[in-house]
Amino acid sequence: MDINTLRGIATIFAMVAFIGIVIWAYSSYKKKDFDEAANLPFADEENDEKTAREQHDTRSNDK
Repeated sequence: MDINTLRGIATIFAMVAFIGIVIWAYSSYKKKDFDEAANLPFADEENDEKTAREQHDTRSNDK
């Protein structure tokens, strides 16, 4: 086995891995999980606003 054979095997392995990732990413089985992950930044903003309101209410009641 020479270096060119190893390079060919590495190329085939990389291609198979790439195709596997593409199939995994576009499968309908994972769509729900990816949709939830896509909405995480918006959920964080809602939690931040709720936390800020709770802190403001708590400070108002302490005075």
